[in-house]
Amino acid sequence: MNYRHAFHAGGFADVIKHIVLTRILLYLQEKPSAFRVIDTHAGAGLYDLEGDEARRGGEWVTGIARIMQARFSEAALPLVKPYLDIVRAFNPDILLKTYPGSPLIARALLRPQDRLTACELEPSARKSLIDALRRDAQARVVDLDGWTALPAFVPPNERRGLVLIDPAFEQSDEFERLADRFAAAFEKWPTGSYLIWYPAKSRRATDGLAARVALVAASVKPSGNCLRLEFSVAPQTADAALASSGLLIVNPPWTLQRELKIILSELEKPLGQGGAGRFRLETPKP
Repeated sequence: MNYRHAFHAGGFADVIKHIVLTRILLYLQEKPSAFRVIDTHAGAGLYDLEGDEARRGGEWVTGIARIMQARFSEAALPLVKPYLDIVRAFNPDILLKTYPGSPLIARALLRPQDRLTACELEPSARKSLIDALRRDAQARVVDLDGWTALPAFVPPNERRGLVLIDPAFEQSDEFERLADRFAAAFEKWPTGSYLIWYPAKSRRATDGLAARVALVAASVKPSGNCLRLEFSVAPQTADAALASSGLLIVNPPWTLQRELKIILSELEKPLGQGGAGRFRLETPKP
């Protein structure tokens, strides 16, 4: 899978991932002590939805554009609104022209005592991210491979925080490498939270990853909890565009599962393609 993110910016997978990211960071804000966000594969930071790549991909039209127009219940709206407010802040003229990637969404939720470390190796994406975060004392862009950075940057000085792992899945062994690098990082920082994104095209690969991550989380003391979320906008076929993606959340906030049940049930209709989407939310078994 060649996952150049500019083609997919603002698509359904981004919407789900960034809503979860927002909910976790808001939970971390509830305690006054500082936290760190480590984004191992940060990307360009801000994506032009009127640019050639976004136009060719067009996924934002059936993703964030639909969510911005959707009506939510009284239960779901307060849970989704912080994410939507961040997106709106990057589109002050009402028209949806840009979409913030994970480092800019995380930056929007940092308090003065919190910090962001964003890793990006690809030169043009790194330059764009540096430009987006220029002169920001709370955010550091690192020219380092995310797989190297993952175990190297934990535990952070703040001792609290979140590691976002969102690789490009350009190599055939990416699932195995993801599981290995997570295990190395979790052994060093078992009390941190981890948010792991993956494309859900192969049931064998995704089930294997979930089982491995759950096993690692359960085997290190103190053991961590694990939550698995998968969202499908249409049936996934081998040769079709990505229609299903997943998240593994290790050490999730205790409120997150309840919140996601409310949120995801109201995303099925607007994000579905050719019918309602569907979600799966469970605790994976090692």
